[in-house]
Amino acid sequence: MKIGILGSGEVGQALALGFLERGDEVTLGSRSPKKLAGWIAEHAPARAASFEEAAERADLVVLAVSGGHALDVVRSVGAQRLSGKVVIDVTNPVTEDAPVNGVLRFFTTPDESLLERLQRACPDARFVKAFNSVGAAHMVKPRFAGGPPTMFFCGNDEAARRTVAGILESFGWDPYDMGQAEAARAIEPLCLLWCIPGFLRDEWDHAFKLLR
Repeated sequence: MKIGILGSGEVGQALALGFLERGDEVTLGSRSPKKLAGWIAEHAPARAASFEEAAERADLVVLAVSGGHALDVVRSVGAQRLSGKVVIDVTNPVTEDAPVNGVLRFFTTPDESLLERLQRACPDARFVKAFNSVGAAHMVKPRFAGGPPTMFFCGNDEAARRTVAGILESFGWDPYDMGQAEAARAIEPLCLLWCIPGFLRDEWDHAFKLLR
């Protein structure tokens, strides 16, 4: 597939490497593509482009910017470029406030997720929440003593969820389908839980596992 990743930080780069390993064509979208010249040189045949070009070229889009900028990026890219495409939403609605006793703050409420806001802003895109509950270092081929960890995902389009489930499996995850977009109200806060050991004890090497 042609993958357009909107966001070129640690998360975007980690996922880009995962797609490259699968043999996908990867375009890393950035506000400043020229700044990625060194990374691109090391990871050919990946290429860098603007957010708009990365989305335009893509069969599947990954939204990997900070949560506070997610809506702005989706709006700037434009509904037409995302229409009909699967968009993997990796974002979390985290504010810029410092954590309190290890707990970050959200700018959403328990009755609304960032995924739902994004879906309303671009109704013809097929958003799927995934990869939001683990750090960049473990997003691709996670290795834990307890076996493959679980990645919860959700979205309104069933076919899009099946596509994302296949990607998760190829990246080494045990995917678990949580259904429609409202489930993101529960999935997004998993990032808060994941971060607490990191902020309290500098422990970042963990992931969630659903036992069944």
